[in-house]
Amino acid sequence: MITVRTVDYHTAGEPFRIVDTLREGMPPVPGDTVAERCATAIGPGGSGTAPRRGALDDVRRLLVQEPRGHDGMYGGFVVPPDDDGAHFGVLFWHKDGYSTACGHGTMALGVWAVDTGRVAAPDHGDVPVRIDVPSGRVTATVHRDGGRTTGVTFRNVPARVSARKVPVATTLGLAEVDIAHAGACYASVAARDLGLDVSRGSLPDLVRAGREIRAALATHPATWHPGGPLLSGVYGVILYEELPDTPFGPHQRNVTVFADGQIDRSPCGSGTSTRLALLAEDGRLAAGEDLLNESVTGTVFTGRILPSGSPRTESGGGVTEITGTAYRTGEHTFTVDPHDALGTGFLL
Repeated sequence: MITVRTVDYHTAGEPFRIVDTLREGMPPVPGDTVAERCATAIGPGGSGTAPRRGALDDVRRLLVQEPRGHDGMYGGFVVPPDDDGAHFGVLFWHKDGYSTACGHGTMALGVWAVDTGRVAAPDHGDVPVRIDVPSGRVTATVHRDGGRTTGVTFRNVPARVSARKVPVATTLGLAEVDIAHAGACYASVAARDLGLDVSRGSLPDLVRAGREIRAALATHPATWHPGGPLLSGVYGVILYEELPDTPFGPHQRNVTVFADGQIDRSPCGSGTSTRLALLAEDGRLAAGEDLLNESVTGTVFTGRILPSGSPRTESGGGVTEITGTAYRTGEHTFTVDPHDALGTGFLL
């Protein structure tokens, strides 16, 4: 009988299922860094949606697939950090494999670290939780008041724009796509350019457009990252619409379609970083202004670009912060009976 224990959270509606491999006594993932462990999990010549093999991936499949999960599930394996500068590392996973960045997951992990006492926190004030992810070191600053967590702010690796107005033909029309990197590569397109709005009723068409755009950009040079193939290639497609500005800055709503047609229920943390970089390049977002970014479910992230000269900036990039909320939804002990013909499950 296989037994796996998880702690589950949601960040702005998007699930995040946490497996602490360090405390569950799971075999270590080969590699000296989190990025190397991610590459090992993906496998030689693999990509984010390549077939997976091995014991760790059996755990991913049984947690994300039915009957224990669903095709919108997301989670992470807590692993050792790159060095003692971080509290821990994480390998992010979804229904199709692994990802190099996950803002909503980083936010959930920060709250989890405080909830479990892994990182000591005051009753009042802020506590930074430093996490090594495949794209670098990120920070989730957990906000506390009256002995409880009231919010969390995710500081991402630098975001940079790599291409603007790339024409992409879809079955819904010609899209002009912007490409930017912020731990993962995202393509942004205005939903109205394809005759769509960002609503639940439009989800089938939004997913179809997202899949087509991602496939069309598979070999586009702007999707390449200097860090190598692990960080290259379109991970998600952001279909957004403009809403009336707030007194503090722009206001948008989006659906992010990632992996093979998976929908982010949140406004997408690392995707919001790329939206911030694009808005800043357009002169629509200055330091000190906020982007109010909504999801299709109505949940909200607030994002901002830090002033120039902030730590961990790079040429052509800017450091972003995204604030939201994350809440625990449950603790689970999942089992797989050796006589169960469904094994680790299935996806429909």
